[in-house]
Order: sequence, then C-alpha cells, then structure tokens
Amino acid sequence: MGKEDLMNLTDAVLHYRRYLKRRNYTSHTRRNYLNRLQHFLIWLPVEVESATPDHIKAFIDLQLDRRLNPQTINGHLIAIRSFYRYLQDEEQLQIDNPVMPGLSLRLPKPLPRFLQDSEVRAFFSVITKQRDLAIFMLMLRAGLRVEEVANLSLGAVDHRRSQIMVRSGKGAKDRLVYLYEDVADVLAAYLELRPVTDEPRIFLVEKGSYKGKPLSVRGIQKRAEYYSEKCGVHVSCHQLRHTMATDLLNAGADVVTIQYLLGHSRIKTTLRYARLSNQRARMDFYQSMDRVVEVKGNLALFNVLW
Repeated sequence: MGKEDLMNLTDAVLHYRRYLKRRNYTSHTRRNYLNRLQHFLIWLPVEVESATPDHIKAFIDLQLDRRLNPQTINGHLIAIRSFYRYLQDEEQLQIDNPVMPGLSLRLPKPLPRFLQDSEVRAFFSVITKQRDLAIFMLMLRAGLRVEEVANLSLGAVDHRRSQIMVRSGKGAKDRLVYLYEDVADVLAAYLELRPVTDEPRIFLVEKGSYKGKPLSVRGIQKRAEYYSEKCGVHVSCHQLRHTMATDLLNAGADVVTIQYLLGHSRIKTTLRYARLSNQRARMDFYQSMDRVVEVKGNLALFNVLW
C-alpha cells in the first residue's frame, strides 16, 4: 500500500474500524477483528500490499508454535481476510488477498449430541401425525438418515422379516437395517392410512398443492423443527440417529455392528460415539474388574487377613 494509495497504515486501520461499524458488526466482533489484525500487522515483515500466501502460512506456523488452537488461528485468518477485502472493495486498491481459500486449519468435528430419555419422551409426546411418528421412529430405532427416510420406497420394506433395504445410502452403498417391533408396528399403522397411489416413495405430503407428492428432506426437517418448538426441546433428525448409536453402545452392542447399521464407511466415524458412552465404559469396567477380582482375589480383604 503506497503513500499515494493510502495515507498510512494507521489511517487504513481507522477507516477499516469505521467500515466494520457501518456493516453492523457488534462491538465485541470489531474488537476481536482489530486485535487479531494488529497481531498480524506488527509481525508482517513486508509492506501490507506485498503480503503473499507464503507470509500467511508463516504466520500460521508461528501461531501453532505458540500453541494457539486451530479455531483461534482461523479467527485471525478471518480478520486478516476481511481487512484485505476492505482494501480491495472500499479503498479500490489493486492488490491480492493473501488469505487464499484452503489456508484455514481443519477443525476437529464436534462430538455428536445425543438426546436424554426425557428429551426423547417430550419430543414424541407432541407428535400427532402417524406419518411423522413413523418418520422419526425410523431415525431413532433404525438409524436412518433424513435423506434415506425421504427416499424410502414401498418395495424396500420387508414386513415379514422386519427389515429395510436402504438403497444407495450415503456413499452410494446399500445396507440392510432391522425394524424393532415398536417401529415396525408404527410403520405398518401409517401404511394402513397412506393413500393408494402410484408414487413408490412411502412418505407423502398430506395437504396443500403438493398433496400426494413425496415429502422432501426439507419437509421432514421442518416437521422436526415444528415438534421441537412445540415441546420446548431442540431435536434434529441427526440427533435421533446419534441417540440410537449411543443407546446401542450403552446396551453392549459391538461398535462394528453399529458402524454397519448406521452406514458409516469408516470405523473412525462410529468410534466418535464411543467417546460419548461413559455408561458403557462404567459397565465394562465393573464387569471386567469383577472377573479380575474373582480370579486374583480381593487385595483389601487379603490385607485385612494379614
């Protein structure tokens, strides 16, 4: 940034602060952006207009050496990128933004949140439609994804064997899932009420101009949002799947079995649920330790006898 383009760096930062305020950023966000930008500008070994992606990478390495976590470092990059966009758009400077796409650090995925029993009861207690009950039971008891429920066809359900063939699930893989008696009964009850139609997909819109058309993924998500608001508990379609996985782990199911039932291509994905399953860890510990003590004896009792 030459003197002829912008009076000086101090003015540039001052103008940028006013720009953030005009854009209705909160005072907290403005303060964070400016503090992070200041760290970068103090460190930057070249003129602002000469910064390159290599300088950004070096700055990232410095923050990693200082043991900043990836989320904080990404916050620095967001502030720096915003400042350069301001220089390009508002000051009309012909410079490249050094914070290129792909430089942000990859963040670990948050642990999936499962529902407490009381939350599950509250959610299902307000469901009034047989169709919706079947939809959400398939997620909670069979582990189906929302898009798998939306695409579920009549021919995929084997009522005699109480199982469903999920066709072209995530990753274009088929898998067989099983219907426990409660969800099998609920699904059968809905199919008794379902209008006879040539549409192969099971779940249909029940009123309005789209009546008789397949219920979309967004339509199912809106039903979950509706019942969540009605019961006062936030419940998402994904959380119902998470809850099934955690419940099965706590009940002693093998993690490979759960991987198959959920349609995970990698065991690493399923193992994230094991980190949630403290109840299973507690049960495994006491059952295993009972066997250890049975074989090797109770050391406390041994000490008393001596």
